[in-house]
Amino acid sequence: MAPRLLVYTRTTDYRHDSIPDAVAAVRGFHGFDVDATEDPAALEQPLEGYAAVVFLSTSGDVLSPAGRERLAGYVESGGGFAGVHAAACTEYGWPYYGELLGARFDRHPHLQAGKAVVEDRDHPATRQLPAVWDFTDEWYDFRSNPRGAVRVLVRADESSYEGGGMGTDHPLAWCRDHAAGRVFYTALGHAREAYTDGDFLAHLRGGIDWVARDE
Repeated sequence: MAPRLLVYTRTTDYRHDSIPDAVAAVRGFHGFDVDATEDPAALEQPLEGYAAVVFLSTSGDVLSPAGRERLAGYVESGGGFAGVHAAACTEYGWPYYGELLGARFDRHPHLQAGKAVVEDRDHPATRQLPAVWDFTDEWYDFRSNPRGAVRVLVRADESSYEGGGMGTDHPLAWCRDHAAGRVFYTALGHAREAYTDGDFLAHLRGGIDWVARDE
């Protein structure tokens, strides 16, 4: 049987119109079976049958107390967790989630073209990317810089776009171990067009492969 992914897209705050495209893209990843849901009850059930849980542009408070407990237990016992884009705008009232993800969203400038710099090419999420990656996104700023607590994979070149607020050290995508589990996060993935972009799909697939221990 193929490994299964639980893709969670519940929103109680801003909702991205790219979510259907994003779900379709993940469903298209060969080698995974995908359960996509917006029902918080899905996170209240045992999660051990999943290779990874993916929060795909979730926003606001999306988990019940039981769901929080299940997710924390799942990752700490060896499960994989991947967060995409607005996953950093999620569960502000649950301190554990901020630690799990590595950083929380602060603000973003307007959607625009810019450059991402690949810092670490020795990872499935970055191996296929150019050293300097031209992309269009919202270039999220974070409330704190996660470097030191995470393995930074990609950073933003703030000189390549307008309105950046973190300076020369601006992580955009990273991974980390959390207890026995693995966590990957990418701030990219705002626009519908991202989910037909070959480089972005390779980046996302590689991050999911890593947390699912499929790579």
